[in-house]
Amino acid sequence: MNIEEFKNNIEEYLIRLNVNLTSFEKEQLYIYMNEILKWNEKINLTAIKEENEFIVKHFIDSLTINKYLQKYQDIIDIGTGAGFPGIPLAIANKNKKFLLIDSVNKKLNVIKDINEKLKLNNVDIIHTRAEDLANKESYREKYDVATTRAVSSIPTILEYMLPFLKIGGQAICMKGPNYEEELNESKSAIKILGGKFEKVENIKMNSLERNIIIIKKVSITPKKYPRGQGKPLREPIK
Repeated sequence: MNIEEFKNNIEEYLIRLNVNLTSFEKEQLYIYMNEILKWNEKINLTAIKEENEFIVKHFIDSLTINKYLQKYQDIIDIGTGAGFPGIPLAIANKNKKFLLIDSVNKKLNVIKDINEKLKLNNVDIIHTRAEDLANKESYREKYDVATTRAVSSIPTILEYMLPFLKIGGQAICMKGPNYEEELNESKSAIKILGGKFEKVENIKMNSLERNIIIIKKVSITPKKYPRGQGKPLREPIK
């Protein structure tokens, strides 16, 4: 797929999402896609290798939450993996600051390498575990928005997300079609961690189905959270 084909293909979806990207920003996404697919031959970054599917299931999927960022400034993407949703959102929002974290260093090394080519000055990338970083004063309750895409169950991931948020901030959990049971099991975790359920938005676009779960931070998260040693995964708050 050449650059003009890419721009034409992605624009159709951007219009449906009401996301406006400049020609240069589309070029950055095109570079990002090609670099990820090139690196994917060496390191397992994505199971999606067909370009049109990549556009929808990585770029458009990431940008489904773009509208929720508009009144905020500092965003943390937890478990960013191959840079989704963080990098597409950073390309679309050069006036906002993004921190991307993941515990798998080899993936982050790839993202750092590509980010140098893209020259995104609004992105920082840190190899760390969320439970370690959230307990550092300089990161705890400092962010307006925390995002996750298909990372663990909702009760587990909220224990990692909410400690990073300022009061008034938003946790945005991007989930697939089978989220209802997880959300129902999250009621205690949401309350204990200082959150309040806001809404779920369902988006269907061709082969993409995304459920966007918004939890608002309404009170300070108790200092004992997030717990270490994998407890949020093994023993979710009930």
